[in-house]
Amino acid sequence: MAAGEWYCCLDAELDALRVQARDAVHAHNTLPPRQRGNIAPDLAALFAEVAADAFIEAPFHCSYGMNIHLGRRVYLNAGCIILDSATVRIGDGSMLGPAVQIYCSEHHKDAALRQDGIEIARPVDIGENVWIGGGAIILGGVTIGCGAIIGAGAVVTRDVAAGATVIGNPARQHRQTTPPDD
Repeated sequence: MAAGEWYCCLDAELDALRVQARDAVHAHNTLPPRQRGNIAPDLAALFAEVAADAFIEAPFHCSYGMNIHLGRRVYLNAGCIILDSATVRIGDGSMLGPAVQIYCSEHHKDAALRQDGIEIARPVDIGENVWIGGGAIILGGVTIGCGAIIGAGAVVTRDVAAGATVIGNPARQHRQTTPPDD
């Protein structure tokens, strides 16, 4: 899985990692907000990297957690799902609207292999200051450039250039935005 090659998701070691993630996700989603803070401690400890000021609203779900990297001032609104079979990097200042979904894994197209749990995982890289509208879906292997905007409900199947705005299913460039002056 980590090598980016076909693997069996029914592996006992992977199942144990998913159980650990479900426990941490449950703690995050059920702690009272004042006790949870920005991210419940169990969930933050599971992540590969998380800035102290990153914030995840509940409910949240991830597959493993150990492949997630959250930069400074990252905000994930309620209902976000990250199926992190591969590395997911979300850059500083990026915001994900409610119910945004990131799917790294792709099941095999051959039905027999799919029944055997064969899949492949591709990373997702979201640059700095990206805004992803509610209900958008980001597929594995996608890179979203800094300052891009993903419209609500968009299904992103290809890379998005820095500063671009994409909308629709599949997402297509709507316009190029001008980066704001710092």
